[in-house]
Amino acid sequence: QVHLVQSGGGLVQPGGSLRLSCATPGRTINQYTIAWFRQAPGKEREFVGAVRRLGGNTYHYANSVEGRFTISRDNAKNTVYLQMNDLNPEDTALYYCAAGQPILSQLRAETAYGNWGQGTQVTVSS
Repeated sequence: QVHLVQSGGGLVQPGGSLRLSCATPGRTINQYTIAWFRQAPGKEREFVGAVRRLGGNTYHYANSVEGRFTISRDNAKNTVYLQMNDLNPEDTALYYCAAGQPILSQLRAETAYGNWGQGTQVTVSS
């Protein structure tokens, strides 16, 4: 088990930017694949992106955020970031980070992750 602590989020206007953080206090974050999921009201939780734990820190993104969202990892701080640019109202959701060791084919499945952050709200509205 690994404890995940999220921060960031809030209210932003369309076209704006936000950065979310996901930290693993006391644990080496690069042992884990860290994924971001989001859940909008009335919708199922969906994959946003992930950074894999295995060599090279490869990144994967959902088509809906590719080119707008960027994941980065700061191993010294045991923190993974989700930089979100050019936000639109469809990005409004509760965002979660998750940690696990999924195989590549399961990378985008929420069931592959056993450790979750507390969630942080992102609201995009004018």
